[in-house]
Amino acid sequence: MDYPAIDPVAVALGPLVIHWYGLMYVVGFLSAWWLGRWRADYLGLSKDDISDLIFYGAVGVIVGGRLGYALFYGMEQWSSDPLWVLQVWDGGMSFHGGLVGVIAAALFFARKKRMAFIDIADFVALLVPIGLGAGRLGNFINQELPGRVTDVPWALIFPQLGPEPRHPSALYEMLLEGVVLFVVLFWLSRRPRQRGLLSGAFLFGYGVFRFAVEFVRMPDAHLGFIAFDWVTMGHALTLPMIVGGLGLMLWSRYQPAANVKEVTQ
Repeated sequence: MDYPAIDPVAVALGPLVIHWYGLMYVVGFLSAWWLGRWRADYLGLSKDDISDLIFYGAVGVIVGGRLGYALFYGMEQWSSDPLWVLQVWDGGMSFHGGLVGVIAAALFFARKKRMAFIDIADFVALLVPIGLGAGRLGNFINQELPGRVTDVPWALIFPQLGPEPRHPSALYEMLLEGVVLFVVLFWLSRRPRQRGLLSGAFLFGYGVFRFAVEFVRMPDAHLGFIAFDWVTMGHALTLPMIVGGLGLMLWSRYQPAANVKEVTQ
């Protein structure tokens, strides 16, 4: 099948140009803000608290995502041009860097509100997948994160990548990291559970999905395979998430129950 012709520019009004990818970030932050406000009472947070939390998280995503991309994928370019890291309009964001940024934001918020970090982490875990799914849709529109050549019936021919049909790997990630992960976490959030389970399930679920998709996603052109002719940078960065998520879920079994209001509404 041919890749659907989608203009990456959503709106162009004179010098003002708005790309779909940028709008996907807006969708992610707004969905997190709305869902967070809907669930605010579960942890005794106010609507203003949620606005602060989303603001801190947005800063963490942008700063952490850009620095993570520079460290993991663009160190050579950053070394030759130190100001390049500030050129976010040229693209280049790392999920793993953004995750570190969000964790830092959650730590700051928990300390500010004098709350347990694990409670904030569990709360935030459910807010993330919708934004992840939206971001992967933006990647697909930009013909980013291309898949490897394949003959599966649903393979797409990406005009910028030649005539070979490829896995639509960005759509795989949108469905798995966005839709499926959200459904699983939402289901868990509606049931009695121990503290730390949601955070662990997020790390483990994202890690497994991303690790699997890396087998059909093209490795970064300037990095290639980093070991054994099959290990990608995505594999290397995601494996600790799987281990850490599994460990956190096991640890949660020995923790007290989550907030009562949260599991009964």
